[in-house]
Amino acid sequence: MDSNKYLKDISDIKDLMQKSSRFISLSGLSGILAGVYALIGAAIAYLLVTKSARQYLILDGYTFRMILLDLFLVAFFSIVTAIFLTTRKAKKNGEKAWDSSSRRLIVNFMIPMVAGGLYILIILDQQKYGQTAALMLIFYGLALVNASKYSIGDIRYLGYIEILLGLVCALLPGYGFWLWVAGFGVMHIIYGFLMYYKYDKA
Repeated sequence: MDSNKYLKDISDIKDLMQKSSRFISLSGLSGILAGVYALIGAAIAYLLVTKSARQYLILDGYTFRMILLDLFLVAFFSIVTAIFLTTRKAKKNGEKAWDSSSRRLIVNFMIPMVAGGLYILIILDQQKYGQTAALMLIFYGLALVNASKYSIGDIRYLGYIEILLGLVCALLPGYGFWLWVAGFGVMHIIYGFLMYYKYDKA
């Protein structure tokens, strides 16, 4: 009996330490909606390109600027939705939405994202935009893997998939658009549903 109680105490301490070092209130629903936003944004981008006179992009063209705005809006709505739903879930769980664990999560997520974003801007300025979709997928995947140490560990699997899709995209740049849709749209929705039923519904 004493041995079982001792093991249970150790397990409780381990769980408490994990909760104190990880931000576990990420919302699965926000992942689903981020995927939906990405699919809508991709559809708009596809229509912009196919309806344009050139049917291809130039960096200083109107269509390219509109696609940048489209990407910005997808990211903006995804971030706002994630903040709102995650804050609501944290309050429901009796946790703080902004504490040391959430700060570590954001910092570790943003390091690869900022580095990747700056690198993409550099190669775009050099008019080397054939690998843009691949780089977005790879750096986003790295950000997820890096942040998983401070959140739900399952997000690293989404990160691995994004990295793999990015590498495939680098090999097959002609399919960059569709692989981007698969990574940021379809995979987010699948991941969101899995996380929703595993954590949010529990």
